[in-house]
Amino acid sequence: MNRRNFVNTLGIGMGGLSVFPNVYASPFEPPQKKLGIALVGLGYYSEFKLAPALLETKYCKLTGIVTGTPEKEEKWAKKYNIPSKNIYTYETYDQIADNPDIDVVYIVLPNGMHAEYTVRGAQAGKHVICEKPMANSVAECEEMIAACKAAGKQLAIGYRLHYEPHTREIIRLGQEQVFGPVKLIEAGFGFKIGDPTQWRLNKKLAGGGPMMDVGVYVIQGTRYVTGEEPIAVTARSWVTDPVKFHDVEETTLWDMEFPSGAVASCTTTYATNTERLRVNAEKGWFELSPAFSYGPIKGRTSKEAFAFPHTNHQAVHMDGVCKSIMDGEPNIVPGEEGLRDMKVIEAIYKSAETGKRVTL
Repeated sequence: MNRRNFVNTLGIGMGGLSVFPNVYASPFEPPQKKLGIALVGLGYYSEFKLAPALLETKYCKLTGIVTGTPEKEEKWAKKYNIPSKNIYTYETYDQIADNPDIDVVYIVLPNGMHAEYTVRGAQAGKHVICEKPMANSVAECEEMIAACKAAGKQLAIGYRLHYEPHTREIIRLGQEQVFGPVKLIEAGFGFKIGDPTQWRLNKKLAGGGPMMDVGVYVIQGTRYVTGEEPIAVTARSWVTDPVKFHDVEETTLWDMEFPSGAVASCTTTYATNTERLRVNAEKGWFELSPAFSYGPIKGRTSKEAFAFPHTNHQAVHMDGVCKSIMDGEPNIVPGEEGLRDMKVIEAIYKSAETGKRVTL
């Protein structure tokens, strides 16, 4: 994908950031009817981020839940006024097809379950938002895209930052070459992981370690800053705690090469906290720090600091996707975007395993 196509995919084009004025100053114009969203999986992200955000959204609202925990059914029904007919288990999930209250299913399950529940959601006639990473393999990503296309439904990935103002400014600065061509990107995202029994340390469910969890943000950052797809990666991974990390990697460092000559030096880890996106261009630099977490995100350039307001990332993301659905327009975080990241991730794992540079 060349720079122009990438820009068009993100919806930036010649209008720059004005394409999404709602993210900056004015809210979305309220529609006559909000789309109904069912959250599939009621873990931390659903409970503390998505559900509260759906109280702020203007294009969508929480109308259903899918859970395997009976205790959560009663709690959520009471808190969000969800009728019993809109509450499903994983066994009854397919019956959602008969429910007109639900237009979109948001898959918030462990990575290894994304493909199955996305396909089933599409087959039930619902639009799908799927959390990142899209799936555990390129093959699964392709299956998900095909299922949604066959059903005539939109598939969006949980890349909330594409609707976030500081991030969109970083995209503009990089792709419009405001400081000249991008030369070097330094990016990393990681945290010290806790509970050794959690699903993120189970390769079958997670697909890998921090690369699958937060490393995907780093890959995203390098791609949307340059507006290019990497042409080669060189990586290495290691583990310092083989008891905790017996199934997945603990830390990965990798370099990426881009067609323009830009290079990226990247880090992801479960060993310590790190979060940055610094872009060094020919005539200056710009950065986000913090860069990828829930906010507030902060940015600056070699000339000045950013002055954009903090937004509820989850609210603007879901509103943006649902507005696209209502307008009959493609969303800016489609399944193809998740597929491209998964191709890079597979190349990184291959390079770390073989010790060789891998081309894409």
